[in-house]
Amino acid sequence: MKNTLVMISDPVQALLDEKTVQRAAELLWSNGGSVGTPDWLAPGIACDLPFEGRVATPSIPGIDAVVVASANRRKRLLVADMESTMIENEMLDELADFLGLRDKIAGITARAMNGELDFAAALEERVGLLAGLPVGTLDEAAKRIRYVPGGATLVATMKHQGAYCALVSGGFTCFTGTVKKALGFDIEAANVLKHDGMTLAGAVELPILGKEAKLATLDRLCQEHGLPIGETITVGDGANDLPMLKAAGLGVAFHAKPVVAAEVAARIDHGDLTALLYLQGYRQSDFIERPDPS
Repeated sequence: MKNTLVMISDPVQALLDEKTVQRAAELLWSNGGSVGTPDWLAPGIACDLPFEGRVATPSIPGIDAVVVASANRRKRLLVADMESTMIENEMLDELADFLGLRDKIAGITARAMNGELDFAAALEERVGLLAGLPVGTLDEAAKRIRYVPGGATLVATMKHQGAYCALVSGGFTCFTGTVKKALGFDIEAANVLKHDGMTLAGAVELPILGKEAKLATLDRLCQEHGLPIGETITVGDGANDLPMLKAAGLGVAFHAKPVVAAEVAARIDHGDLTALLYLQGYRQSDFIERPDPS
């Protein structure tokens, strides 16, 4: 069948059951669709429901429901945002904490990620407030990184199947290097903080990597690897991720800010990062399981 409704639960809770799948099938039937046999990708966690007809994504409490094309689901290029996507932190906010400025900088971060402020201007404003911070604080902040569950398994499974995995961030190379190594990404791209070896200068090397650069990275990697855009999957949460989310074969808004969730059809609000594997039709038995870094 042309389309597949993928239903995914938070794996910790495993809330998906036969009754929920049946209700989803009935909704598709009521919209005039033809529905196939449910295919469980993981008991209690993820199920595929193939169907033909009008695309109407049901709203299921506590469950992520995403409609994807049934053909060519497995992607060969992953481009992932880092902060609040692959890791739980916003690292500028962590650095600000050392100066007692977390609330001030976090407020700017939240507005920028929801598209209320120009990303580059907001980044320069926040970095400017860090002038004079000892360089050693970067390593201290890196120790605070908290990894989003499922990220290591996502990257390991896709790489095992021959995919290329890129980490792109509007944050900083001093942190993307750590995350790239911990999760197994092939490459990283991020901004560079200026410093004199002892203290931060309160500035970022130009050009600033923002939404245009993230999209450009996606396009460049497609060209370098000879891939059509349809064979790509991108994931992010903030307004600076929107262009690459909209351009990819499958763009996933992951626990995203409201402005992003409103504009991206594939939303994961409950599941962890292994949800991206289920969206591609992987079964839990296909996963290359990796423990989340600590």
